[in-house]
Amino acid sequence: MANMMKALVYNGTPTPSIEERPIPQISKPTDAVVKMVKGTICSSDLNILKGDVPTCTKGRILGHEGVGVVQSVGVAVKSFKAGDRVIISCITSCSACSYCRRGIPSHCTDGGWVLGNTIDGTQAEYVCIPHADTSMHPMVAGASDADQVMLSDVLPTSLEWGVLNGRVQPGSTVAIVGSGPVGLGALITAQLYSPAKIIVIDLDENRLKQAMSLGATHTVQSGPDAVQQVMDITGGLGVDTVIEAVGLPATFKMCQDVVAVGGTIANLGVHGAKVDLHLEKLWDRNITVTTGLVDAVSTDMLLKLVESGRIRVGTQLGTHSFKFAEMINAYSTFWAAAKNKALKVIIEF
Repeated sequence: MANMMKALVYNGTPTPSIEERPIPQISKPTDAVVKMVKGTICSSDLNILKGDVPTCTKGRILGHEGVGVVQSVGVAVKSFKAGDRVIISCITSCSACSYCRRGIPSHCTDGGWVLGNTIDGTQAEYVCIPHADTSMHPMVAGASDADQVMLSDVLPTSLEWGVLNGRVQPGSTVAIVGSGPVGLGALITAQLYSPAKIIVIDLDENRLKQAMSLGATHTVQSGPDAVQQVMDITGGLGVDTVIEAVGLPATFKMCQDVVAVGGTIANLGVHGAKVDLHLEKLWDRNITVTTGLVDAVSTDMLLKLVESGRIRVGTQLGTHSFKFAEMINAYSTFWAAAKNKALKVIIEF
């Protein structure tokens, strides 16, 4: 039917389903309807499927990343028109509430992380974007679609949560615990700030090899002596910044074990279970722990870097490509990312 589309839907189990849904329509003057061109799967989507995101309920169309072509816009949308190629931000921003005015649109009172969470998302042939003027970015001609998909979420997340929250500085030492897409994104964007050492820690040898190819100065395979290896690399001092990019109690503890006096633990991982903060060991070490949800306020800057060729991540992080009709296989591949040597999977609509 002409007014129907295919969509990837959360049904309350770890395996989503492809269903027919009505093509979304403009319901508010600030909306835009976008025909998807490319998308991807995020670890947050897996967290939803595991039941770790209670705000996402059965029947929700998943996804919060992608690029596409504007099909229609509400009467109040001034920055975009039908036919424009756009990057969809993972964060919806009204630009007017107190949180948006403070520069933390992740907590926008009429937005934030809503796509694929509390409203239908981008893993469908069409998506409705609220507050379109401040929740999309024009695509550039000087970079591939795959490069620009990474600006929806993974690169802003890595830069803002990891590198900037972690206070990476020239000459500093950095450890990244976890070398999935967000961890490798932190590795790529940390180099913009010229740290002296970047140590990447992971269980997966393939991902550690990838980390070395992307600029890590050292890699450590996670295991009983991983902490000692980091201390040896840093002359017994620990690291100035440690970025947690996994979301498990064991990896958060490792961060506490390797952070230097005066250092920062920047949490990127989505935690579905409680973790322990060992203040009995850390109370006098002058450390900072940061948490948060990406605000996607760095997207315009990152887009300039991608357009100039300073950062090229589409082929570095995009390891697999699937047609939208193959979305179930795409999820199966991403669930077993280590086995399949997968980082980001690109979805072609």
